[in-house]
Amino acid sequence: MNKVSIIIVTYNAAADLQQCLDSIKEQNYTPLEVIVADGLSQDETVKILKRNSDIVTHWISEKDSGIYNAMNKALKMITGDWVYFLGADDIVLPDFSRMLTELKEQNTIYYGSVLKGKKKYMGYLNPYLQAKTGICHQAMIYPKIVFDKYTFDERYRIAADHHLNMRCWADPGFPIQFVDYTIAEFNETGLSSLSIDTLYEKDKSNLILKNFGLIIWMRFQFREVKWWLFNRQAADKTPY
Repeated sequence: MNKVSIIIVTYNAAADLQQCLDSIKEQNYTPLEVIVADGLSQDETVKILKRNSDIVTHWISEKDSGIYNAMNKALKMITGDWVYFLGADDIVLPDFSRMLTELKEQNTIYYGSVLKGKKKYMGYLNPYLQAKTGICHQAMIYPKIVFDKYTFDERYRIAADHHLNMRCWADPGFPIQFVDYTIAEFNETGLSSLSIDTLYEKDKSNLILKNFGLIIWMRFQFREVKWWLFNRQAADKTPY
């Protein structure tokens, strides 16, 4: 069976980390390895990592410059054939192990669904929705060879995973395939849910044009103009 590397980035994550690790321990798929890149936490995170040496294969605790800097560090430690990124405040579900048995093509990026607020979130996304919204990274399992070619662009402090997926979409060497499993429950109060990556939003239109092509870019631009007109009309109707 192919080894799967699960990467977890932590910073002061003691309140949630044990539950996350327990959900991995409950999986019936082996072999798994867990790589943790901690940003020099000041709480009990490191103690929890030490207590869970049965599942945590490698970990570091040192200063980093953000989520994707930590992920890039963790990628240097993996030994698996496949890579999965999980938040310390997320959990994997029983379908995670079932989905791992579907990893057949060594160059294919697979994605499923997740739970958000206890409800199934996203599922299959057509190319336009992949460009506009992006696939939830807790739903995605990458072949390791993706990261032999690419790393996360750390300029995008919140949306570097979406940027990476755009590059993979444009790369004919990495097809992206949906499989209908709900593999994780993710915390909707995390940084990516509550904050906006202003640089990514500034670059997004050009990134869509470059990676998805003219037709999808034109559809995206139409949606942007429609949104602007709607909000302009709403503002015009607001009494002063």
